[in-house]
Amino acid sequence: MNLAEKDQRGNSIFDLVDKMLNGSVRALGKLITLVEDECPGSLEALKKVYYNTKDAYVVGLTGAPGTGKSTLVDRIAVEIRRQGFKVGIIAIDPSSPFTGGAFLGDRVRMMNTSNDNDIYIRSMGTRGSLGGLSEATASTVKILDAFGKDFILIETAGTGQAEVDVIKETDTTVVVCVPGLGDEIQTMKAGVMEIGDIFVVNKADLRDADRLVGDIETMLNMGYGSKEWIPPIIKTIATDGSGVVALGEEIFNHRGYLIESGLLKSKKVKRIRQEIMEIAKNKIINKISNSSNEANQVSDELLNEIMLREKDPYTAAEEIVNNFSEIFQKSYV
Repeated sequence: MNLAEKDQRGNSIFDLVDKMLNGSVRALGKLITLVEDECPGSLEALKKVYYNTKDAYVVGLTGAPGTGKSTLVDRIAVEIRRQGFKVGIIAIDPSSPFTGGAFLGDRVRMMNTSNDNDIYIRSMGTRGSLGGLSEATASTVKILDAFGKDFILIETAGTGQAEVDVIKETDTTVVVCVPGLGDEIQTMKAGVMEIGDIFVVNKADLRDADRLVGDIETMLNMGYGSKEWIPPIIKTIATDGSGVVALGEEIFNHRGYLIESGLLKSKKVKRIRQEIMEIAKNKIINKISNSSNEANQVSDELLNEIMLREKDPYTAAEEIVNNFSEIFQKSYV
């Protein structure tokens, strides 16, 4: 990186990191934006950020659209803050097809937390990423951690069954359900139902809430009978805060269980391993894509050969990788 890389106001990205580490909320927001946009120097900034992280505890909330996740996150943040912890919130929203940004603003749906200086809210667009998260989520978690947040809450975009990537980024995963969405358990069981550490039946004042609790209990008994941690089911009414204290207690209970069992450390190790491989994979893809060597390019001629069934895409991909590997090896001889 050119250390003189500047933003529009003439500040280097490293200056932003320093200001963020010294408590500047303005620098925090600016740094997240630069990282999210993959601006020049953002990778070097993240390297510096990492050495100032302190293993904040990460809680993810996922579930179908309309389950009240945003209101619930708002209430949980207040409850965790009441315990004396500083909280960061990452709210993942669908992206605008025009700007790439999140459709909804940071504070539109979180009224209780918006005036608390020790709770920071950030909305992020998925920008086409599947699994309910933004590609910049992991980096933003590190930035908020380095900023001094003890707990980080991630609210996924609400994309349904495919929304399982949250488990890769979180220590505790909360699955939020509501009665009245049809045969919800059947539609969720193949994906989201399998990742929950805690289940919440929100809008518990609605009809069939108890039936939904019973359905979840049945599924959990079938799948978790031999496990030490049996996911609890909490009934909440997020709009008035009912059940939120109990939910907060279960989040802390699960955190204690992970620490005592050693699973928290193993989760973090697995997360680091996955992150290293993901970063390495992206770097390799970028190097191949940006290579000036014609042998590594997906040329029109190659595409035509595949269209005419003169070559298959699997062989073509192998040739590109092999060519790149030879060049890579020669560069280090």
